[in-house]
Amino acid sequence: MSWNDWILGNELPVRLSFFFGIFAIMTLWEIISPRRKLSVSKGLRWINNLGLTFINTLILRLLFPTAAVGVAVLAQQQGWGLLHYYELPFALSVVIAVVTMDFVIYLQHVMVHAIPLLWRLHRVHHADLDYDVTTGARFHTIEIIFSMLIKFATIILLGPPVVAVVIFEVLLNATAMFNHGNIYIPEKIDRILRLFVVTPDMHRVHHSVHAPLTNSNFGFNLPWWDRLFGTYVDQPPEGHTAMDIGLNEFRDPKQVDRLPGMLMLPFVRQLGEYTINRRW
Repeated sequence: MSWNDWILGNELPVRLSFFFGIFAIMTLWEIISPRRKLSVSKGLRWINNLGLTFINTLILRLLFPTAAVGVAVLAQQQGWGLLHYYELPFALSVVIAVVTMDFVIYLQHVMVHAIPLLWRLHRVHHADLDYDVTTGARFHTIEIIFSMLIKFATIILLGPPVVAVVIFEVLLNATAMFNHGNIYIPEKIDRILRLFVVTPDMHRVHHSVHAPLTNSNFGFNLPWWDRLFGTYVDQPPEGHTAMDIGLNEFRDPKQVDRLPGMLMLPFVRQLGEYTINRRW
């Protein structure tokens, strides 16, 4: 059996093992050392947030059985992508691929805040009235499909090693749960960590109800892009424990924290003032 065949056959178990392992660690951390008091029923939010995650996972597997790894194998077999035109050390190719794909995620995140139609989808993520590990997996199904198509296009154009795609997928899921965690990290440690990875305190700013803060700190994994492109905000003015999470126009838990309401949220008429091009 080839290395690529092994990855294709075991990609889902590997990703699920990391997902449930990191999820368990973050859940325990939130219980032992929470950063903020939650404002609505945790049980209600978790059932619905994780219910949406389950639906998204099922639909993605039905639409794209081999997911991003399968596209990476196809690109490798066909010689597609920039990295196939250069003879680079394998380790360097993996690093370049992971960093490049992370940059694409940053650009995609800015885009879904800038284009009103895409913001309608992405606001499902931002409408969560609290901020914890399940927020990191709360995205509308159409946005998840759109994101996967962008990932496919990136892989075809870049031609990353298959193992780099697996590493990236694991890192993206792990850091999404980490930086959405309702966990306390001492400020001195947080300042060191955010030089290398997006921390919960860094990304929580992005979930403020205030539009200028919502349109900052777009990074999910690597923190460098926000500093490089001027979208970095260090701290919320009112502090992390006092800041309001969510969107001003959606404050009813029955609408934003229940699965039917989440799925219908993109089709609610009001758009709000959060899209970037409505402010600048």
